[in-house]
Amino acid sequence: MITVVGSVNLDFVASGASLPRAGETVTGARLARHPGGKGANQALAARRLGADVRLVAAVGNDDMAEEALKLLRHGGVDLSATQYINGETTGVALIAVSAQGENQIIVCPGANEALDPGDVEGATIEHMMGVLEVPAATLLAAAERATGFVALNLAPAMQVPSALIARANLLIVNETEAAFYGAALHDPGRYVAISLGAAGAELWKDGTKIASAAPPPVTVVDTTGAGDTFSAALTVSLIKGKSPEEGLAYAVAAAALACTKPGAQPSLPRRAEVEALLKV
Repeated sequence: MITVVGSVNLDFVASGASLPRAGETVTGARLARHPGGKGANQALAARRLGADVRLVAAVGNDDMAEEALKLLRHGGVDLSATQYINGETTGVALIAVSAQGENQIIVCPGANEALDPGDVEGATIEHMMGVLEVPAATLLAAAERATGFVALNLAPAMQVPSALIARANLLIVNETEAAFYGAALHDPGRYVAISLGAAGAELWKDGTKIASAAPPPVTVVDTTGAGDTFSAALTVSLIKGKSPEEGLAYAVAAAALACTKPGAQPSLPRRAEVEALLKV
C-alpha cells in the first residue's frame, strides 16, 4: 500500500491559441473543469499503474469537493483518510494551456493548507509519496511513520526541513527545482530523479547519474499532469523492484502518454497503455 500525502484541487482549464504575456488579455479560449492537485493526481496515477493507494488529504465542505474527488473515488483510491474541513474552500488551480500544450498555473490552496500533522497521528504507513502543496510539517510527520519507501516530489520549490529530505529514498524534481535545491538533493544512498520535459529524465544516486531516458514520440495535447505521472510511475516501479534503468524508462513513457490528452487526471495512463507504448 502506498499512502499519498498531498493536495486535492479542482482545475479550471482555459485552452487557447497562446498564453498571455504580463498585462495581456487573451480571448477565444475554451473552458473545462477537471479534478486535479498534485497529491490527487499522483494518487490516481499510481492506482492506474497497479498500486494499492490511500490518499491523506483535505477538501472544503463545499460544492466543489465531490467534483474534485470524483475520479479518485471512481478509480479505486482509498479516500478514508481524506477529510472535509468546514470554513475552507476546496483547492483550485487556474490553468492556461496553449495550442502547443504549454501551460501556466496559479493555485489557490484552500483546504490543502489546513492538512495538519495531527491528521497522520496513529496512521499505519508503509510506502509513502508526498508533494509540497500541503504543509511540510505534515509530510515530515507522515514520513517519520513510514516503514518502507518514501518518495517526495519537491514541487513547488521551497525551503523544507532538512529532516524531511533526509528521510526520502527518492526525490523528484524538474530542472528549475533541481537548481533551487542544488547539492542538498544528493545525499548518499538516495535516488534523485530530474525530469527534463521533452528531453526525458535523468536518475542520479550518490551524486552520480546512473540512468537517462528519452520519451517515445507522441502528439502533445496538454502537458498538465505529466510530471505527476512521472513521479507516480517511477515510485511504483522502484517499489515493485524494477531496475533504475527500467523504472526510469517506464516513468518517461507514462509521462509522455499523459501529454496526449487534455486535463490532469483524465489524461493519466493505465499500466497496459504504458506497457504497449514501450513495446512499439
